[in-house]
Amino acid sequence: MDNPRQLAFIALRSVQRGAYADVALDRILRQTDLSSVDRRLVTELVYGSVRRQRSLDALIDQLAKKKAQQQPPDLRIILHLGLYQLRYLDHIPDAAAVNSTVELAKKNGFSGLASFVNGFLRQYLRLASGGDPLELPDNPVERLGTLHSYPDWIIEVWLEQFGYQETEQLCEWLNKPPAIDLRINPLRASLEKVVAALQEIGVNISRIANLPQALRFTSSTGAIEKLPGFDAGWWTVQDSSAQLVSHILDPQPGEVVIDACAAPGGKTTHIAELMQDTGTIWACDRTVSRLKKLQQNIARLQLKSIQICTGDSRNLTQFTSVADRVLLDAPCSGLGTLHRHADARWRQTPTTVAELVVLQTELLTHVATWVKPGGILIYATCTLHPQENEAIVQDFLTHHPHWRIERPAANSIGVPYATTAGWMKVLPHHQAMDGFFIVRLQKEPE
Repeated sequence: MDNPRQLAFIALRSVQRGAYADVALDRILRQTDLSSVDRRLVTELVYGSVRRQRSLDALIDQLAKKKAQQQPPDLRIILHLGLYQLRYLDHIPDAAAVNSTVELAKKNGFSGLASFVNGFLRQYLRLASGGDPLELPDNPVERLGTLHSYPDWIIEVWLEQFGYQETEQLCEWLNKPPAIDLRINPLRASLEKVVAALQEIGVNISRIANLPQALRFTSSTGAIEKLPGFDAGWWTVQDSSAQLVSHILDPQPGEVVIDACAAPGGKTTHIAELMQDTGTIWACDRTVSRLKKLQQNIARLQLKSIQICTGDSRNLTQFTSVADRVLLDAPCSGLGTLHRHADARWRQTPTTVAELVVLQTELLTHVATWVKPGGILIYATCTLHPQENEAIVQDFLTHHPHWRIERPAANSIGVPYATTAGWMKVLPHHQAMDGFFIVRLQKEPE
């Protein structure tokens, strides 16, 4: 049987060389035939080590003679794996974590350093018996960044918006493994039917308040595509926050609706369901490979009203004034979904955010020309960064006097998330779902 820790080590080595964590993990899991318990362990070790990289490096800096960045890269990964188990995993006995990490060192060319690895981890345990060994800086930004393992710039963005206590809660929430939510396809099945089919095979699921099509898994599921109703198109996987966006768009049967950045199609297919699969939905995206995923989803959910348009929504000219509603779910830094993407916090930087702001502004300016007079445009992101959210909307309204923010109506689905400015924000640590920013913009009728 393949050793889960060795597999985690191989995946982490790929990540360190530039691979995306989910891609590296998927590649490893596909090549092996692990039990579900071992699969979960490999997943936890890979995502956890990547997520907690800054905290783990800080401990190496503190406890070893050589700083983390000066350690041989493979040894640093091995130390991360050992420390991660000792510090963050309750279900693994300390002795097992230490011994397996020493074995990992021997197996991967560090036999001569096996006693160092053993001594290092035992030193951590000795210190941990008297409290947390991790020494924290006094500066609040570095303190939160070191303890919860985020880059300083993200902490700064959040402290400015939310203050210390809320930022800490947000950091903690986004370090937990993500929940998996479903969206029922009402054209194919009822909520009750899906719940019954899942309960029958022992999968626990709960309703999500405020969202009529949403269910959340509360137990482990095994392979999603093997669950009842998947092939028949009864449901699709989609986070609650993403479901909220299409409800706020509120598309009506028979309308023309354009989804400007549609792939992989979660929101596009939801729009079709809400329109009872009548009218016309244009799904635009420039990434052909991601559009394939959308086509698969359309086929599985058996939807007829979606047309695909390949191209960059910043320069598509054929849609001027044709749409009743447009959804711009803009490419963004994803700071509201860091729990789903273990390495995103290390890949995004203030520079990538500045580039995204340019793209978001260009997209919003152009897709606004697609909306008929009196029509609706939703601008949404899954980030919690004011430069990509509030600032974009304010800039747009300054330059487009014929547009205004439409606040959520008193009894509407968007009310719990509404702010005084009229846009909506989903905060993960309050609403227990992905962080999102959503605003409804209306064009003046003629």
